[in-house]
Amino acid sequence: MGNYVLKDFAKYVCLNILGMLGLSCYILADTFFVAKALGATGIAALNFSISIYSVIHGTGLMIGLGGATRYSILKSQNEDEKANAVFTTCIKLGFLIGASFALIGIVGSKTLAVILGADGTTLPLTKNYLTTILCFATFFITNNIMLAFVRNDHNPNLSMFAMLMGSFSNILLDYIFMFPLGMGMFGAAFATSLAPIISISILLLHFRRGKAQFRYIPYKMNWSGVGDFLSLGLSAFITEVSSAVVLITFNLVILSIKGNLGVASYGIVANIALVGVSVFVGIAQGMQPLVSYGYGLKDYMVLKKVLKYAVITSFAIASVMYLSTYFNVNFIIGIFNSEGNLAIAQIAREGLVIYFIGFFFAGINIILTMYLSASEHAKEAFAISMARGCIIIVPMALMLSRIWGMTGIWLSFVITEGIVMLISIFTVANSGKNENDNLEKTIGNIPEESY
Repeated sequence: MGNYVLKDFAKYVCLNILGMLGLSCYILADTFFVAKALGATGIAALNFSISIYSVIHGTGLMIGLGGATRYSILKSQNEDEKANAVFTTCIKLGFLIGASFALIGIVGSKTLAVILGADGTTLPLTKNYLTTILCFATFFITNNIMLAFVRNDHNPNLSMFAMLMGSFSNILLDYIFMFPLGMGMFGAAFATSLAPIISISILLLHFRRGKAQFRYIPYKMNWSGVGDFLSLGLSAFITEVSSAVVLITFNLVILSIKGNLGVASYGIVANIALVGVSVFVGIAQGMQPLVSYGYGLKDYMVLKKVLKYAVITSFAIASVMYLSTYFNVNFIIGIFNSEGNLAIAQIAREGLVIYFIGFFFAGINIILTMYLSASEHAKEAFAISMARGCIIIVPMALMLSRIWGMTGIWLSFVITEGIVMLISIFTVANSGKNENDNLEKTIGNIPEESY
C-alpha cells in the first residue's frame, strides 16, 4: 500500500510543482522585464497591481479546486452525472464572474489604482496594467478550472504541460511586446493575459484524445450546489486573497515609511516570494486529488500517508529555498534592480533574508489547509486561511512596523505564519474525531513494516 501511495504522491506533486512554478512565472517574468524597461517606477506600479491578479487567480482556484474536489468525491462514488453537472456549473460560474471583473476593468480601473496606493508617478502604469488584466479575467479563471478538473481526471501530465507552456509563452511575449515592439506596461499585461488562453488551448486536448471522464452537459445552474463546492475551494481563494491583503497592507505601510523606493524593494521580495509560495501550493494541489479520492472511499490510511509525505516535502523544500536565497541574495536582487539603486538593494536584502524564514511555517499551513478542504472540513480550512490572510498578519504588520520599521514588516510575515502553524496543527489533530478513531483502528491492524 505504501509504495503505490508514495508513487502517486510523487507523480502528482512533482508535476504540479512544475506547473505552479510555471504559473508563478507569469508575474515574475513581468517583474523582470518591467524592471529592465521601466525601472523602479514600473516595479512599484506592478506591485500595486498584483493584488488584483491574486484575487482573479484565487477566484479561479476557488471554483476549480472546489468543483474538482466535489467531482473526485462523486466519481469515487460512481455518481457520474452529478460529477458532470459540477463541471458544467463551474464553467458557467467562471464566465459570469470573469465578465464582472472585465466590467470593473473597463469603468473602474483608475479608481481601483488610487485605492491600491498609486500616486501621480505610478498611476498611469498601474491603471494600464489593471485594465488589461481585468478584461482578460475570464480566461484566467477558466484556465484554473480546467487545470483542476484535468488534474483530477487522472491527467496531471497535461495540466503540468499546459501551465509550463503558458508560462514560457508569457516570457517570450513579454520580451517581444516590451522591447522590439515597445508596448511598455500594456505589453507586460497583454503577454500575461495571453498565457492562460494558450494554456486552455492545450488543456482541450484532454477531450480530443478521448481521455476525459467529464464533459459539459445541458444543465441549469443549481445555486445551492454552487455553495457546496465553493465552500470546498474557499480556503484556496482566501490563500490567494491573503496575498492581496498582505500586498495592499504592506504597500501602504511601506509607502509611508520609505516611499516608492520602499514599495519597489518590497515588489522584488514579494514577487520572488510568490514563486516560493507557488511551490507549496503545488504540493497542496498535487495531494488534493489523492486526499479527495481517499476520503470518498473512507481510506484513512491513504489520508495519513499523503499528509505525512506532504509535510516532509514542504519542510525539505523550504530548507533548500531559504539556503539558496541566503547565499545568493545579492545576485537575486541584482536581477531585478536594473538601475543598481543602493537603497532598493539594501531594503530588499534584509527583506529576503528575514521574510523567507516564514516559508518553513507557510508551507505547512498551505498543506494543512488544503488537506482540510479536500476532506470536507471547509469551515476549519476557512478559519485557518482567514487567520493567515488578515486576522493576524494585518494588525501584526501595523504594530511591528511602528516598533522596528521595515524590519517589523518582514518579521510580521514570519511571526504570523508561525502562530498560524500552531493553530493549523491543533485544528487538524482535533478535526474529524470519528475519522481519527477509524484511522487508529486501521493503523493498529497493519504491521509496522508496511508503513
